[in-house]
Amino acid sequence: MKTCSLDTSPQQVARLSGALYLAIILLGVFSEGFVMSKLLVSGDAAATARNILAAPLLWRVAVAANVVLVLCAVPLLWIEYLLLRPVSKSLVLLAALLNLVSLSVEAVSKVFMLLVMPTLESSQHTPAMGAPQVAVLANLVLKAHGISFNVALLFFGGTCLVNGYLIFKSGYFPKAIGVLMQVAGGSYLVACFAALFAPALANVLLPALLLLPFIGELSFCLWLLVKGVDSAGWKTQADRAQELRVGSPQLSPA
Repeated sequence: MKTCSLDTSPQQVARLSGALYLAIILLGVFSEGFVMSKLLVSGDAAATARNILAAPLLWRVAVAANVVLVLCAVPLLWIEYLLLRPVSKSLVLLAALLNLVSLSVEAVSKVFMLLVMPTLESSQHTPAMGAPQVAVLANLVLKAHGISFNVALLFFGGTCLVNGYLIFKSGYFPKAIGVLMQVAGGSYLVACFAALFAPALANVLLPALLLLPFIGELSFCLWLLVKGVDSAGWKTQADRAQELRVGSPQLSPA
């Protein structure tokens, strides 16, 4: 049984995954790195509310970018599963499961982002609560997004660790890329645990620590986009995995 379309075109599929990965990185940099850093004011709910209401189109574009990012990540998950399955089917299933949980939690985090503008703009809240209270409520929604996003990145850090190991062992991707992806995964775990449970430590580590995941993911993304995959190496691994599956003993009913 062949491994979907990768048996005939692993290079094309690898480059498609690189394009999806690059789209995810660019959307994330725009939304989280540019818009959020510009509009959100740490510790000042009123200033944050004023900034968002002063630039509603920019905010909505950033939220849309976040939603599209998750949509792009779903086919990328499947393609990475197909690309890395010849190395270890059990480990690639683990990586896919971790990634699926990550994307599920991240999708919920985007719901909180979608609630921010309606909360700020809704006239039904203002008479009962007043503008300062509405700003605080919107800030709580933003905090809920931040917490759920950090939880999602914890699972994604695990995904990067497992995928990094599979890339390192694959023989058809550079070992250095595998190491960089594992460093990215470890950095995500440390950064997100700190953000969730040790805010004082997070203030010291962030955002500098997140440079390591950026380097690791961008390296893998650009390799997929420019170099793709060693097709001969991938097919050799796929054939070997198929032989092992065919040759493995099958349990028979007693």
